[in-house]
Amino acid sequence: MLNQMTVLDVKQIFTVFSPAGRRETIENRRTYGLSFCQEGQITYLHQGKQVVSDCSHAVILPQGETYSLRGDRTGVFPVINFTCTGLPGHTFLSLPVSNPAVCLREFEKLRALSLFEDRRAEKLSVFYHLLDLLSAQSFPCETLRPAIRYLEEHYQEPELTNEILARECAVSGVYFRRLFVRHYRMTPRQYLIDLRLNRAKQLLAENALKIGAVAQQCGFSNPYHFCRLFKEKTALTPTEYRRQNRISKI
Repeated sequence: MLNQMTVLDVKQIFTVFSPAGRRETIENRRTYGLSFCQEGQITYLHQGKQVVSDCSHAVILPQGETYSLRGDRTGVFPVINFTCTGLPGHTFLSLPVSNPAVCLREFEKLRALSLFEDRRAEKLSVFYHLLDLLSAQSFPCETLRPAIRYLEEHYQEPELTNEILARECAVSGVYFRRLFVRHYRMTPRQYLIDLRLNRAKQLLAENALKIGAVAQQCGFSNPYHFCRLFKEKTALTPTEYRRQNRISKI
């Protein structure tokens, strides 16, 4: 979800002291908010659901929504208000935080930069880095992380197999495939093919290589197999895709 966001602006960076027993209703929230917990606990209530903010969970607060909160334990909560596209405006997002000290350090960097009006690009850079940290800490399954990292670095190797990926995760091939499908709703093979085809689209749009060379660089040992898969996924042949998406100007 965080990877689909485009941040438009960072509006306010501040901390909120929240005592135990606090009760409050927020009406029509003006921006999105990213709330951390330095200590304490808050429970948000929205449309009959509860979302907890504590030291192990950050929360994305939705723009335009009305919700209530209660202070469960006294504490301090750093908050970043921002505008963006790519997030559902009505949904609270709970983000696991495995290393709160690192996230809080980035928050302090951002708060220091907010003193300077001419540092907007730097503020956005730090905020994106913070979102990247949260995205990594929210990885759907820690066991699969080595396989995903290996896939990203070796997707162009034709001999890449489930067994190789399973060894990276130190699990059996059968368990690896089951776990992968559970968390990604696709097989490792389908994930790999999508990764290769996305790279093929980049190369075709750049118009620098012949079709056979594109197939080889993306891990397809057989160019005919590559062309068939490409058309199945895009409804276009590689040549047609290149013609429609060619990048010719800078």
